[in-house]
Amino acid sequence: MTILVTGGAGFIGANFVLDWLAQSDEPVVNLDKLTYAGNLETLAPLQNNPRHIFVQGDIADKALVDSLLAQHQPRAVLNFAAESHVDRSIRSPEDFIQTNIVGTFRLLEAVRAYWNSLPNDSEQDDKSTFRFLHVSTDEVYGSLGATDPAFTETHRYEPNSPYSASKAASDHLVRAYHHTYGLPVLTTNCSNNYGPYHFPEKLIPLMIVNALAGKPLPVYGDGMQVRDWLYVKDHCSAIRRVLQAGQTGEVYNVGGWNEKPNIDIVKTICALLDELRPRADATSYTTQIAYVKDRPGHDRRYAIDASKLERELGWKPAETFESGIRKTVLWYLGNDEWVAHVQSGAYRESVKTQYS
Repeated sequence: MTILVTGGAGFIGANFVLDWLAQSDEPVVNLDKLTYAGNLETLAPLQNNPRHIFVQGDIADKALVDSLLAQHQPRAVLNFAAESHVDRSIRSPEDFIQTNIVGTFRLLEAVRAYWNSLPNDSEQDDKSTFRFLHVSTDEVYGSLGATDPAFTETHRYEPNSPYSASKAASDHLVRAYHHTYGLPVLTTNCSNNYGPYHFPEKLIPLMIVNALAGKPLPVYGDGMQVRDWLYVKDHCSAIRRVLQAGQTGEVYNVGGWNEKPNIDIVKTICALLDELRPRADATSYTTQIAYVKDRPGHDRRYAIDASKLERELGWKPAETFESGIRKTVLWYLGNDEWVAHVQSGAYRESVKTQYS
């Protein structure tokens, strides 16, 4: 048995692949386009692992996906592949439309053809056990007011950025392929992830990296935008559980029950760095906080209600925010080379070497 993972060199996808192969004997075919956020150095622990088959390629390349499905005959496809940074989507939305919408459509077409070719008999019923799991975001739901209840799976979609609109479109395509063609799909919508191997354009790794470099810690607006934070390894365990026991056609929200304003996140990181790697002048890293002009259309609050996942599938996050953020800061402090290669662009050299 084999699974096909798309986007498995990115932050969440790579963490999932590493965790999967640490806990399962089942091989992974890992398809990743290796855009700027795809980092083969994250997958270095798997370099000599025969159960990890890496393929550089695009989910929009239907011929490639067709060939991988035919060759490896996976029992499941897990779609992590996506352009995911809101600021980049504001500056250059076309990449998000191409990957998140067109790419998901072509991936679904390839998977649908493969699924239709699977045996459907009592002795080897591969067709009924196959799953397509689509990994999405809470941003598709839009923004909440300060006292609004958290997003549930039935909340109306109201995306407010090109990124979230493209992810909303991909979610709708996945739903449509289930209802129109019967494709056995599962969708997860997660809150903000954090943890090891996070590309330092996102809030938490950016604050850690900038603080250590003595650079300003840019905080949008008043810093009171609220997000729910989910440790990435908890997200991986939730996906494994949904793949194992989720009901086809269903959506499962994955959250950490950790609603916090952005400025509180930044101050928590500063306090941890004050403790673990104090500044030479003995002042707090909070002196580096710099409030900057707010992002256009910045959603004020996201909050995930993960009670359906807990109630129906028995999943709960293992980490509190306090335990998860300490592990995250310690990981960045202990992985200077990985961080330096990302900042310098040296991590791209491995791509040129292996795939030029």
